[in-house]
Amino acid sequence: MFAIVNGKVMTITQGTYDPGTVLIDDGRIAAVGADVTLPPDAEVYDATGKVIMPGLIDPHCHVGIFHNGVSSRESDGNEMTDPVTPHLRALDALHPEDAFQDLVEAGVTTVLTGPGSANVIGGQWICVKTAPKATVEQMILLEPAGMKMALGENPKRVYGDMQKKMPSTRMGNAAVLRTALVEAQNYMAKWQAYEEDLADYQAKVAAGETAKRPTPPERNLKLEALSKVLPTADRGPALKCRIHAHRADDILTAIRIAEEFGLDISIEHATEGYKIADILAEKGIPVTAGPIIFSALKYELKDMTPKNPGLMSKAGVKVAIQTDEMGAVKYLALNAALAVREGMSEEDALKAITITAAEIIGVEQRIGSLEPGKDADIVVFSGHPFDYRTVPELVLVDGEVVYRRKSE
Repeated sequence: MFAIVNGKVMTITQGTYDPGTVLIDDGRIAAVGADVTLPPDAEVYDATGKVIMPGLIDPHCHVGIFHNGVSSRESDGNEMTDPVTPHLRALDALHPEDAFQDLVEAGVTTVLTGPGSANVIGGQWICVKTAPKATVEQMILLEPAGMKMALGENPKRVYGDMQKKMPSTRMGNAAVLRTALVEAQNYMAKWQAYEEDLADYQAKVAAGETAKRPTPPERNLKLEALSKVLPTADRGPALKCRIHAHRADDILTAIRIAEEFGLDISIEHATEGYKIADILAEKGIPVTAGPIIFSALKYELKDMTPKNPGLMSKAGVKVAIQTDEMGAVKYLALNAALAVREGMSEEDALKAITITAAEIIGVEQRIGSLEPGKDADIVVFSGHPFDYRTVPELVLVDGEVVYRRKSE
């Protein structure tokens, strides 16, 4: 067992203990509180004067996919040969030897990463722990962890401007997405009809009747993958669509299409989300806002403001904060700190990079807060995480110490 004692324990969901203790056993949090009895054999870390909190979570980045500090030739982030590529899996591209150790040393213990926004449908994302491992499979927390989709300028530029084909307009983006979803619906209908015919055939054979075995439809990996986002009556929740949209009109297009097809969506970036925060709140659509520390490099970002996360949060929108980065994911806490400076409450900002991020990803039962039974992904900070002078002193992932700051 391992115990972190005497620090200010910010559980995120169950209040703050100052001083408090976190007890870890077999990779999980065993106990949290002000009066935790320690087993005599527990290894103890004294966190006096320090802050203990759950590991930070970036709900939208590209680490391990767009490789850090290398040329575009080595990038695996965008398959810019077809605007519809739902069958792509980040699992097949993520490089476990990328910048993950830098993230660990910054206190970021989980990320959601995957394809970029060149394609209208970019592929399936993956949620991984950042503690470096020999294989991607050892890092996985959730896979697939959503289907990346994109509206706005990026698909237009890649296919209209660069390749002179559809989509070259926002109308084209929406049409390409709707067409693909209809094709997926039709594909699912063919398989449902086949399964009904197969069940009828098996019943006749069991009854001793002569019957011809039905022929299954030809498999289509693109439509098979895309069908995961469509709701059905006989399976669990559909795969979430994570839709890149900056401008308010693109966000509304995403909502319009989601309602047409019954999609479960999050809005990624939501740069102009503050303009329609009341609509997002009313419809219960979560967003991953950011990056906050960023410049308006293209027209659709002209009205960006660091006040955006706070304005949406105050309107009742579920808001997580993202970096959209690779190695610079390590500055996640600074993005959240800037959001606080510009009006977001400190409580909401802390949740935006912990439990709210976990909820939007779909892994809140495992991570995002310090609660008994959850994974022991824990950071001991030298001070408040939003103070620019603060550094991580100790980082645990699944109860294992993966970083300990050397004394100067």
